[in-house]
Amino acid sequence: MLTIALPKGSLLSDSIRLLQGVGLDFSLFQDKANRQLQILDPTGRARGLLVRAQDVPVYVQYGQAQLGIVGYDVLREKQPSVANLADLGFGGCRLSVAVKATSPYRSALDLPAHCRVASKFVNCAQAYFQNLDLPVEIVPLSGSVELGPITGMSEAIVDLVSTGKTLKENNLIELEVLYYSTARLVAHPLSYRVNPYGLKDLIDQLRDQVATPV
Repeated sequence: MLTIALPKGSLLSDSIRLLQGVGLDFSLFQDKANRQLQILDPTGRARGLLVRAQDVPVYVQYGQAQLGIVGYDVLREKQPSVANLADLGFGGCRLSVAVKATSPYRSALDLPAHCRVASKFVNCAQAYFQNLDLPVEIVPLSGSVELGPITGMSEAIVDLVSTGKTLKENNLIELEVLYYSTARLVAHPLSYRVNPYGLKDLIDQLRDQVATPV
């Protein structure tokens, strides 16, 4: 049976809506009374797994799911061995460098050498500053990255920005955008070649639902 890994959080509703457009219904995952992390589509065509967004490509890479929906930010940070098949056009955000609005810095290159930069995206942040030839110390955090500059632990952060409201409420401003991110359709590479369970037909149907393929 075809298995699809779906992300918890902000991408879930649009992911379910996209799959409903091709006749697969996993809306039970949105029922607050439901505690199941694995459910079958009512038609019996596919199984859905509800996992953390960061774990979607892991389940796909290791073959527990043939398809998955995940943000491009996760793919950039984790570099998993999965096939990136389509830009699904929702979940838009950007990975940005930000500092306190009262700081003297107005570009990433203004940051002092060997300063601290807090981020959940350690690999992306490190690669970005290496490309600038600016040595910094990346401080890994798993939540509330905005507190880095507020508490003085770091001069800057590298974090996802959607509307910018959280930055503004915490008196932070963006300096640079590293890249833009949207939800992506990913597949297990071998499964994509072998085409079990009519996988390629489903992928074609999903691509038809969106306007911007990769």
